[in-house]
Amino acid sequence: MKLHTLERSFKEIFNQDHEQCFFAPGRINLIGEHTDYNGGKVFPLAITCGTYALVKKRNDRTIRMASLNFKREGVIEGSLDELAFGSQKGWINYPNGVVKLLIDSGHAIETGFDVLFYGNIPNGAGLSSSASIELATGVMLQRLFDIEIDRIELIKLCQKVENEFIGVNSGIMDQFAIGMGKEGQAIWLDCETLEYEYAPIELKEEQIVIMNTNKRRELASSKYNERRAECEQALERIQRKLTVQSLGEVSLDEFAKVKDMIGDALLAKRAAHVISENERTEKALHFLKAGNLSAVGQLMNESHRSLRDDYEVTGKELDTLVELAWKQDGVIGARMTGAGFGGCAIAIVKTEAIDRFIQNVGTHYAKECGIEAEFYTASAGEGAHEIMKEKA
Repeated sequence: MKLHTLERSFKEIFNQDHEQCFFAPGRINLIGEHTDYNGGKVFPLAITCGTYALVKKRNDRTIRMASLNFKREGVIEGSLDELAFGSQKGWINYPNGVVKLLIDSGHAIETGFDVLFYGNIPNGAGLSSSASIELATGVMLQRLFDIEIDRIELIKLCQKVENEFIGVNSGIMDQFAIGMGKEGQAIWLDCETLEYEYAPIELKEEQIVIMNTNKRRELASSKYNERRAECEQALERIQRKLTVQSLGEVSLDEFAKVKDMIGDALLAKRAAHVISENERTEKALHFLKAGNLSAVGQLMNESHRSLRDDYEVTGKELDTLVELAWKQDGVIGARMTGAGFGGCAIAIVKTEAIDRFIQNVGTHYAKECGIEAEFYTASAGEGAHEIMKEKA
């Protein structure tokens, strides 16, 4: 949807022109899956689709929100004095949470606003639409009310919205990638220390293809919490021998020495994924900086096998897409991305082979799973920012 269409929609809905426009991307994770909440390393990048927020400040304490993704809900009216979470409130809990936590942190937001959201991230695909709307709201409020807050602090606040306001016990990767993204760059991030480093994604003859299973991730939240608990149990047992605060601190060599102490084959498999995935993420940084894309592709393939066999978060649809991708000409590497149990997989594919890739994978996936997959090409884009109006 073009920006001028959004501007026209704002005027139709709110009977006035907007003042400012903001954008926050979605994200994909190149490698480093289910490591973020284990104090490990991740390697995400912001993508060029995301969430737009058009806004105009008000003179009272009323907040009016609308989303072109939920047109039937119309304009939802609330107040700065009524920002509590509500299970019936749906998507507006995310912007409400950001407003509330900024106020609770001592930042002055003394008037309401009219805001129109529009996201072109596929709903339920696992590309972080929730973190995208949080950062779009955060950057919008920062500019609208001249709030002095460091970008990393804003990212932490948006993660807190997810954890404490929404009640999803997620790590910081999504918000960090969306807040700190750079065009043409992936971000290597240590989720324990927040040390980070940019690495160029030099796709000269290739593109990233996002493959959406179109299976909603119904199991993702319950299984996510289950896996998190299993990792915590594995860590407790490892801590009897090693002085570590997280699985992210454990090397593969150390794990080989203490693995048998875990005393539970399932917990050992969960820990094995996290620890081996951390090592793959470290290697991916080295290979990307060296321009060795084929080695990164091999690490992606290994990552998917680990997520399938040790962490068990893939499922038929994701496995089918990825295994079909591996068989195609021109594929450098492929893996699931996100929480799993549906959502998306990604592949790095030679540009000349993309049309054939989509045709072959799409046809066989539909036959095997009875669902039509969707395919998008993606590139690394900028993090959350204001879209400045072009001067006439």
